[in-house]
Amino acid sequence: MLLSKQAYIKIDKEIAKFPVEQKKSATIASLAIAQEEKIWLSADILEEIANYLDIPAISVQEVATFYRMFNLKPIGKYKISLCTNLPCALREAKKTGEYLKAKLNINYQDTTSDGLFTLIESECVGACADAPVIIINNNRMFTKMGKVEIDSLISKLSSNNEKFE
Repeated sequence: MLLSKQAYIKIDKEIAKFPVEQKKSATIASLAIAQEEKIWLSADILEEIANYLDIPAISVQEVATFYRMFNLKPIGKYKISLCTNLPCALREAKKTGEYLKAKLNINYQDTTSDGLFTLIESECVGACADAPVIIINNNRMFTKMGKVEIDSLISKLSSNNEKFE
């Protein structure tokens, strides 16, 4: 088995929320649990989740590729997701993205050479009034991100002064 015993215990709790014949309904939660443990979801992990849920592997693949929160290739320690949808774009998200790319010396979908940061564009995160919005590792939101705020955040993350559990 590719995941820990603890991961399967968590997945079993998710499966238990649905009727026995609807184990497929636990796909998203199962992928999130696997990603929490493994950081990214390899083809082997997707297949293992499919087998564990007793569903076709393509069903898991469809979910994993549909939602951008799932990492299907290795990523950095910190995944920086920048919302670039229209409301954020109207509030400088494009300039924010250009600044981040220059600061990190990478493009979207790339990881820094030290393996610390991966930069991606994200879909709307529902904080349009506070744009530009950055989410770190799918779970910590930062709003009104200008150059000063970005510099501070990158500095904290680089020195491991911030915890993102």
